[in-house]
Amino acid sequence: MKTRVTILSVVAVFIAVILYSMLFTVDQTEYVVVTQFGRPVRAVFKPGLNWKLPAPIQHVQRYDNRLKVYTPRIAEFLTKDKKNIMVESFVTWRIQDPIVYMKTLKTFTNAQERLNDVVFSELGVYLGRYDLDNLVNVVEDSLELPKMMTQVQRIADDKLKDYGIRLTDVRVKVLNFPEKNKQSVFQRMRAEREKMARLYRSEGTEESSKIRALAEKEKTMLLSEAYEKAEIIKGEGDAQAIKIYADAFQKDPQFYDFIRSLQAYEKLIDEKTTLVLPADAELLKYLRNAKRK
Repeated sequence: MKTRVTILSVVAVFIAVILYSMLFTVDQTEYVVVTQFGRPVRAVFKPGLNWKLPAPIQHVQRYDNRLKVYTPRIAEFLTKDKKNIMVESFVTWRIQDPIVYMKTLKTFTNAQERLNDVVFSELGVYLGRYDLDNLVNVVEDSLELPKMMTQVQRIADDKLKDYGIRLTDVRVKVLNFPEKNKQSVFQRMRAEREKMARLYRSEGTEESSKIRALAEKEKTMLLSEAYEKAEIIKGEGDAQAIKIYADAFQKDPQFYDFIRSLQAYEKLIDEKTTLVLPADAELLKYLRNAKRK
């Protein structure tokens, strides 16, 4: 009896071990590839409990399905206008087909090397199609770098599908110049900025001249109109004064002559004035009459 119980226990344990080896779980952050004698037979994408044939018939290989960031090595490229530039980029990628990935790349290190080769190749091709001024400038409408990186991402993604990889983005972190070329590039940039500054100053001077000319024209017109009005008013005043003088002269010519002479004295003579006139000067007639009286 004991022997039978022992045998049943061993069989139960063996069955439990077999069943346990047939079950496996898939986490939401991974894909699982079921292999049979080392060859992939199916991929499991959904998380949860799954089954397989017991070892050593079938095994599982687990691959991270999360988005990954990879920074290729800094490389020197040549633009269309023969300018050497240093480019530091980064890419984001994930495993799309774990079976193809397992067959072609197998390891994470191999995947990074393949990413580096493909992205490096496409960057070199597309940078050679653009002038440096189209990649780096201050005018947003003529900046071609985002468009170029989109093209690099699309072409590189098509090539990496053969390795079970999905390339989601390619970006440039740093675009710089080799140390030996920096000084000449900075001088050219400075010359371009000075040229733009001269252009802006010239346009400003021209606009300033236009504004001054317009203001001077308006000033001349205003002064002319004011002078015309002043002359009209002055003429009207003179006419009124002449009329008043004429009326006064008609009423008492001698008194009028006397008043005008006094006004002349007031304008000509003050405490610092010395006049040398002949004794019979018309201007002195009232002074002579006053002395006789």
